[in-house]
Amino acid sequence: MGKGGMSQGGDGRGEGEENMAAWLLGVNNLKIQPFILPPLGPHDVRVRMKAVGICGSDVHYLKKLRCADFIVKEPMVIGHECAGIIDEVGPQVKSLVPGDRVALEPGISCWRCQLCKEGRYNLCPEMKFFATPPVHGSLANQVVHPADLCFKLPDNVSLEEGAMCEPLSVGVHACRRADIGPESNVLVMGAGPIGLVTMLAARAFGAPRIVIVDVDDYRLSVAKDLGADEIVKVSTNIQDVAEEVVQIHKAMGARVDVSFDCAGFDKTMSTALSATSTGGKVCLVGMGHNEMTVPLTPAAAREVDVVGVFRYKNTWPICIEFLRSVKIDVKPLITHRFGFSQREVEEAFETSARGGTAIKVMFNL
Repeated sequence: MGKGGMSQGGDGRGEGEENMAAWLLGVNNLKIQPFILPPLGPHDVRVRMKAVGICGSDVHYLKKLRCADFIVKEPMVIGHECAGIIDEVGPQVKSLVPGDRVALEPGISCWRCQLCKEGRYNLCPEMKFFATPPVHGSLANQVVHPADLCFKLPDNVSLEEGAMCEPLSVGVHACRRADIGPESNVLVMGAGPIGLVTMLAARAFGAPRIVIVDVDDYRLSVAKDLGADEIVKVSTNIQDVAEEVVQIHKAMGARVDVSFDCAGFDKTMSTALSATSTGGKVCLVGMGHNEMTVPLTPAAAREVDVVGVFRYKNTWPICIEFLRSVKIDVKPLITHRFGFSQREVEEAFETSARGGTAIKVMFNL
């Protein structure tokens, strides 16, 4: 959880019940163990978790104890896509009351550094983010979190949809970074969870035509069902880029104004750079490889802008509005559901790691 906790027994829930959490103890080693919550601060709330999704970063930590430059060095509670019900509020909290259903933004920034003061708090070097070492996550019965990072859900938005605000926020932030609007024809590289939410966000921002690319037939079929105008199946062979760019242009039937690389590999980025029209933008969303070899010089000669994306900022209100107004429907992305037992936690993570027909795996606590 964002504010920390301890693993040794005791009453962590304030009601005589023991608070339990899914602890990452080592490679492929998850155990449900006691998790003591920190004291409730004046501006904090205690939230009973009801829905927690599994993210690709969670799987990376389970399989390798690291994700990019973040390394797990000691036991850590996993999970960061979450929603729940307020059980208790601090004395200075005026915006929420016990019983409110909320979606949680998982990152606590310092609000003091220059980036925070400029409004780019997602880049805060002191960010404390659920399940990013050494900060504990939210796959627990209860967590304590700042009230201002808990967003009340409308009656017609479920707790599962509330948990989906986290991955959806990545797509929304990417679309903002790329200035998506009614004149933006969009190419999405990758039809995994982030590629799909980016596609949904691009449509909600007004993109008139969206083509999505992947190597997997099933995920492409899901993308088509969710509203992609065209789908293109590609290979993993980088030698096929030139031929596949021709296929992409044919499928788009117009210039590619913005490409989102939601995978982050040599081939996907090379394809995005080559397919994007002169003067367009490529937005790097996925982080599959730390280093890539890509044709930057030809892209620079066509003034193709490359834009980076890291997490998100100020996205929960618009995500919730998209869900409330049904401008975006994330429910079809939730393909598997599990309870919160030792067996189910292990099975859920293995299901997510296998991929296949699993898009978003969700815990119902």
